[in-house]
Amino acid sequence: MISAKVLIMLTILVYLGGMIIIGIYCSKKNENVGDFYLGGRKLGPFVTAMSAEASDMSSYLLMGLPGLAYLSGVADVGWTAIGLAIGTYLNWLVVAKKIRIYTHRLDAITIPDFFSRRYHDEKNILMCIAAVVIIIFFIPYTASGFAACGKLFSTLFGVNYIPAMVISAIVIVLYTAMGGFLAASTTDLIQGIVMSIALLIIVFFGIHIAGGFDAVMDNARSMTGYLSLTMTHDPVSKTASPYGFLTICSTLAWALGYFGMPHILLRFMAIEDHNKLKLSRRIAVIWVVIAMGVAILIGIIGNAMTKVGAVPLLEGSASETIIVCISDLLSKHGCLAAIVAGIVLSGILAATMSTADSQLLAASSSISHNLLGGFFRVNISEKAAMQAARVSVLVISVIAAFIARDPNSSVFGIVSFAWAGFGAAFGPVVLTALFWRRSNKQGALAGMIVGGVMVFVWKYLIRPMGGIWGIYELLPAFLLALAAIIIVSLATQAPEQAVLEEYDAVTKELKNEK
Repeated sequence: MISAKVLIMLTILVYLGGMIIIGIYCSKKNENVGDFYLGGRKLGPFVTAMSAEASDMSSYLLMGLPGLAYLSGVADVGWTAIGLAIGTYLNWLVVAKKIRIYTHRLDAITIPDFFSRRYHDEKNILMCIAAVVIIIFFIPYTASGFAACGKLFSTLFGVNYIPAMVISAIVIVLYTAMGGFLAASTTDLIQGIVMSIALLIIVFFGIHIAGGFDAVMDNARSMTGYLSLTMTHDPVSKTASPYGFLTICSTLAWALGYFGMPHILLRFMAIEDHNKLKLSRRIAVIWVVIAMGVAILIGIIGNAMTKVGAVPLLEGSASETIIVCISDLLSKHGCLAAIVAGIVLSGILAATMSTADSQLLAASSSISHNLLGGFFRVNISEKAAMQAARVSVLVISVIAAFIARDPNSSVFGIVSFAWAGFGAAFGPVVLTALFWRRSNKQGALAGMIVGGVMVFVWKYLIRPMGGIWGIYELLPAFLLALAAIIIVSLATQAPEQAVLEEYDAVTKELKNEK
């Protein structure tokens, strides 16, 4: 009889093989760099929605959120999820359509492209700084994905963490380097579906093993502050501490990050018909709200399963493997259950891969397209540009894998910092570029630098002081960056007439279609 481990591995291998086949198929459709990085702006509304949200819901959906809920209850993850849901809706509602129209008019295929062309930055300084920001924050973000894959295989199969992480990275690199944006978007759609299936399976199985939904809730209510949105549970002391108003505001600030996420904004730019973004928005928001709610519920269920001895007690960053532990238990209930467990674990891979592939593309475009071609003006053929793009994917992957070599790193912690970096450095620039006619390139440059620098300053110098300073670095960095854009733009020369005419034309087109 085939063992459960073998069946799980075979299921995962089938899934990974399917991703590579998609990469090979999509590679035939990449005729130029624009196709490689933006899919020729040919995405349908359903693929756009699921690709944007699957690339958004990285490994923290199936590892970070359940792990944090498992340890400390619903306050931290609950307010984070609420902030993310609000940010998702506002990003689709406010930003999506205008950035699609604007970037198409300017023929911009990356976010750094858009910044430079929006403000007629002939020296491409905005492009250069934006590309550097993407590289700085996306490499550790990608590393968190590789780390999640390594944790999955090392926990489940008892193999060494580093080889498991490296093999996972190789698969992601293969289909991304071959198929580019179209492969990433197509696989994101499939991965979003697999993630949904995985979440539902774990919920029903976990509730059954824990003794029913009432038993799960009784366990949660037995822990002080565990189900409260204004208290957070301490798993060590078994006590609760206040989750105050300032902390809530800080956590809700996750919503601000959406306005600056390159891999999500690129999905808006890539849809074939911007009039179908309304349908995409509905699909995206519904999926995100349900997926995050179920992920948090899994953490609560996992805690109840620990209390009845079904899964081991998990402490610290090990709590992020709760779904892996539940899947391992599921696999022991027969061959069919082992295959289902393999699907669940493929869902964890899907959550990781769907974000890592998008991050790799955005980071590689920053090197090959924006820095080499845009800033340093290296004139190369279309074929050479495609090769440079693929080499960039490989180089970034090697660096990310090196960063991910520590198995004890927290997926949630890494994602949180990178999210703050993009939200503060790009979010205010994107919003003012789209909605403030008077903003100029000096203001945009100031905002980008202030936002990016303040994320580091607040996290490592100010936040450790605690008290009122212990808030999530995205909120103060975002506000300071926005202030910098406004002050510097008003203090310097107004944009040239051609820039204003482009802005007015885009605004008029948007109004005419409402």
